Amino acid sequence: MKFQPLGQRVLVERVEEPTTTATGIIIPDNAKEKPLSGVVKAISKEVKEDGEIEVEDKIVFAKYSGTDITLEGKEYLVLNIDDILGVLK
Repeated sequence: MKFQPLGQRVLVERVEEPTTTATGIIIPDNAKEKPLSGVVKAISKEVKEDGEIEVEDKIVFAKYSGTDITLEGKEYLVLNIDDILGVLK
């Protein structure tokens, strides 16, 4: 199944944060927050024309943004372009 975002939206796969700190302390699952970064997997035609964000870019987005969806057993996030804070290079 292929998902094509509409309007000014992108499909993002969240990047999991490490489960241990730099000093080796293990972070329990109930203390972890959802990651605020991800990899762009699909973009709408409007976003493609803008040219600022491309598929496979790693991005940082706002904490309480987007809509969670599940496609073929994987969780994704659909974000408005305004919720993207920046691209990691």
